[in-house]
Amino acid sequence: MTEDRTDLLACLVDCLGGPWPVPRPLETLYGETIIKEGYRIESLSYQSEETDRVPALLLVPDTVDEDKPAPGITLWHQHNDEYHLGKSEPAGLAGSDMHHTGVSFVKEGYVVLCPDSLCFEERQDPDKKIKDRNYERFEFLRYIVEGKSMAWKNILDMRRAVDFLVSRSEVDQERIGCYGHSMGSTHTWLVGPHEPRLKALLGNCCMPTYSAINTKKIIHGFSNYVPKWIDYGDIPEIVSLIAPRPLHLNFGKNDEGSPIHYVNEGIQRIANVYEEMDAKENFSFFVQEGVGHVLSDEMWEQTKSFFKKHLKL
Repeated sequence: MTEDRTDLLACLVDCLGGPWPVPRPLETLYGETIIKEGYRIESLSYQSEETDRVPALLLVPDTVDEDKPAPGITLWHQHNDEYHLGKSEPAGLAGSDMHHTGVSFVKEGYVVLCPDSLCFEERQDPDKKIKDRNYERFEFLRYIVEGKSMAWKNILDMRRAVDFLVSRSEVDQERIGCYGHSMGSTHTWLVGPHEPRLKALLGNCCMPTYSAINTKKIIHGFSNYVPKWIDYGDIPEIVSLIAPRPLHLNFGKNDEGSPIHYVNEGIQRIANVYEEMDAKENFSFFVQEGVGHVLSDEMWEQTKSFFKKHLKL
């Protein structure tokens, strides 16, 4: 089983675009610090590739320091065609109150890193020649021409986010989690197989399958598309490579982007892998009736309970 999974992971890396480059020094640059009640927000950026820096916001509770380190969470923002928003929404500085999840986490006691994904907020076209979805399409196609995928680039950036988070003395390196909603959920299950330092992962909404995409003719986010992976499996087979580490998935039954019939099939395939690895207790899911593509109060309660249990807050 272990050999088969190692081979499958190697095939996934090939499909994504090949091996990851040797990590560069982070060369972190810090900007302003915003003082909030009970926590602070540090503005910063770090190196991902030689010509690419990732802007991010770090939320740090007042109660932690190097003598009292806390669990850390890498938090990935949604898409929602809101290219002007990225890290600032989960950090509580813009966007919908529903998705000010970084603020909610830091108030629980976690150190939270909220980076910008490629094409969002400070990572839009630096030359201002192409806007919004056209720039995202440009980047997607540019990586395809280079023999890679946008998912490959997203994963590289997310691994660098973990590099940064574990470099901070206020963070317990053995208690790092990953959370995201919508595109952020996609990013969570994309990075999971490649980043063993993530000890607990939770995706809120968004596990489309290629079966659903093709049958229902769904146009989805570019990061969902991994070239040639269909030769080895579907999206649930990517997610399954996170096993045996703790994983929880939330879904709204009425979410048209992740049709529930296909979601349920995928959940069963993931559960089977966890069971085969004697880690059945590490996989959980929650499907809520009567809601769609949202982060409901019930989903958030599931989220808090999951991280409290597995990151031992």
